[in-house]
Amino acid sequence: MADRERPSFEEENNVTVQRCFFAYEFARKYVEGKHTADIGCADGYGSQYLADYTLTTIGIDYSEATLIEARKKHAAKTNLTFKSSSVPPIPLANESVDVVTAFQFIEHIHNRLEFIKDVYRVLKPGGVFLCSTPNNKMSIARNPYHVHEYTFAEMNEEIGKVFNNFEIQGVQGSTRVNQYYKENAEWAKKILRLDPLGIHKIIPASWLTVPYNFLTTIMRKDLKDKNTSTLDVSTNDFFLTKEDLDNTWDIFVIAHKK
Repeated sequence: MADRERPSFEEENNVTVQRCFFAYEFARKYVEGKHTADIGCADGYGSQYLADYTLTTIGIDYSEATLIEARKKHAAKTNLTFKSSSVPPIPLANESVDVVTAFQFIEHIHNRLEFIKDVYRVLKPGGVFLCSTPNNKMSIARNPYHVHEYTFAEMNEEIGKVFNNFEIQGVQGSTRVNQYYKENAEWAKKILRLDPLGIHKIIPASWLTVPYNFLTTIMRKDLKDKNTSTLDVSTNDFFLTKEDLDNTWDIFVIAHKK
C-alpha cells in the first residue's frame, strides 16, 4: 500500500474535500438502517456522517495512530467503531455487513482484485459495494500516493470478475468545478515542463512525496487566491453521469451481491 493521502480541510482544499464528501452523501440512501463498513476511513470524517443513518458503522484504516484520534473525535457516536488493518483481507466475518464503502481508496493498494473479492466475502446476500476512485484519463501528473489509477474499461473488467450485477458511472462537476480543474491542469503542466523526459513517472514514489505535497499546497493556495469562488463549491456541485465518462473526474461503482 502507498501511504494514503489524508483529508485536509483548509480553505484551499475545499474543492477536493467536497468532491470526496459527495460520495458519502450519495451513499446515504444505501446505508440507512444498515450495517456498514467504511474502508480507508482515515480520521472518520465520512464514517461519522454515515453513522448518523446506519445501525452500525465500522471504519477501517491501516493507521492505528489516525484511528486513535478518530475514536476521540467521534466518541459520542456509539454505533461507530474503528479497527486498524491493512487490507485485504478486510478484518470482518463472512456476510457480516450490508454495505461496504471505499471512497478514494482502491487506487492506494496493490492487491486490488483480492480486495474486491474480499468485499464480496464480507457482504451479506443483497449487499452493496460503493466505490469511487480517480479517473486515470483525467490525471495530468503522477500522484506518488497512488499505486494504480483505473480507466473506466479497467474498472469494468475488474469489478465484473467478482460481481455479476453492477453499474459504473462518472462523477462530474459543475462549471465552476471544471474551471477550477482546468486551472489546476494548466498549473501542473507548467511544473511538468521542468521534467521533459518524464523522470517523475519512473523514479520511486517515495522520492516524490515531499515535492508533491509542497507543490500541491502552493498550487491550491494560488488557485484559491485567484478564484475565490472555489470557496463556495459544495457537494451540490458534483453529480453522477453515464455520459462522456472519460471526461469525468472519478469512477463510481455501485455493485450488488446476489
